[in-house]
Amino acid sequence: MITIKTAEEIEILKQGGAILAKVLKQVSKAVKPGISTLELDQLTERLIRENGGKPSFKGYRGYPATLCTSINEQVVHGIPRADRILKQGDIIGLDAGTEYKGLFTDMSITVGVSKISRQAKKLIKATRKALDIGIKQIAPGKCIGDIGFAIQKFVESHGFSVVRQLAGHGVGKAVHEDPLVPNYGKQGEGEILKPGMVLALEPMITTGDWRVITLEDGWTVETADGSLSAHFEQTVVVTENGAEILTPL
Repeated sequence: MITIKTAEEIEILKQGGAILAKVLKQVSKAVKPGISTLELDQLTERLIRENGGKPSFKGYRGYPATLCTSINEQVVHGIPRADRILKQGDIIGLDAGTEYKGLFTDMSITVGVSKISRQAKKLIKATRKALDIGIKQIAPGKCIGDIGFAIQKFVESHGFSVVRQLAGHGVGKAVHEDPLVPNYGKQGEGEILKPGMVLALEPMITTGDWRVITLEDGWTVETADGSLSAHFEQTVVVTENGAEILTPL
């Protein structure tokens, strides 16, 4: 069921989203060759708690960490490990959620580790732009399909692919809510957007084919063909005039 958030709930989500954005910005600055993904996870949890929030991923459906750390061909849900050490040229998706005063926000960014390839830079830039394009589609009376259509058209025009087995989603009163927000689709199809709907838009883009597989750990999703992947996500609220970003980068 799609929930419409009240003005009071949206204000709390803004506060929680500001915390999450601040934390991920700090964590992204810690990304460097030689650091482990477990260290990044521990830093994320400490910063969320110091800023008055709670990690919303840790323990959710059995997920063991605060932060998802997805490297190179990993699309989403990479589990932090002490022995997973970043090296120059890697790219890493940093995905975290925060609970603040009982309400939830969700956010992801992809960053390079020191010097990265030209292709990796192009992928990261295109994925970030795809998120912006999706957000610009949001307005009362528009449809979920309008978002996915715009993202897919942009991504494929740059020679990349949109992951289809995964999607954005509603968020706010739970970590995941209805509706699903695919990154592909047809204009005019899907749920109609209404003021007060809170959505987590999250383009997941690859340099190769769009198909993905889930590893034996039951969480880590990576590209089936081993191609690079990038992931950006923001929590937004539908307003009378369009969209307001609750997790500003």
